[in-house]
Amino acid sequence: MAWSTYTLWAIAAGVAVALELLTGTFYLLMLALGLVAGALVALAGAGMTAQMLVAAAVAILAVGLCHTLRRRSRAGRGATALGLLDVGEVIQVDDWRSGDEALVRYRGATWRAQPHPGHKVRPLQPGAWRVAALQGNTLLLQPATDRSAPLA
Repeated sequence: MAWSTYTLWAIAAGVAVALELLTGTFYLLMLALGLVAGALVALAGAGMTAQMLVAAAVAILAVGLCHTLRRRSRAGRGATALGLLDVGEVIQVDDWRSGDEALVRYRGATWRAQPHPGHKVRPLQPGAWRVAALQGNTLLLQPATDRSAPLA
């Protein structure tokens, strides 16, 4: 059974999306857009050279746009646009380690978490916590029941 070129491009795009879901690397999604563009050009009947050029161009443009938007967002607000979406999300902290630090599962990955600097209550208790801010790759948390302190 011979697979069409369009099918191979579509399978490659599906693999890129699956890898993105496993790794959380947003750039793989941009690569998948390029692969989908290659599939559409193949479906239109263009030759392999045109398919590869269009796929590469779309992927490069998508990655470049993503990178530019991310850089502008960091420069303008001091945080990534994705980080701003995390603020307010409730996560489960199973255990606080010494030094007021925890490892939590969030968005399919293990994150380092600390209580928000404004949180003074000790000892820290396991349970539901709300993301108050993102500092680099560390989640700054406040208790999920504490709505008096502003999220910052």
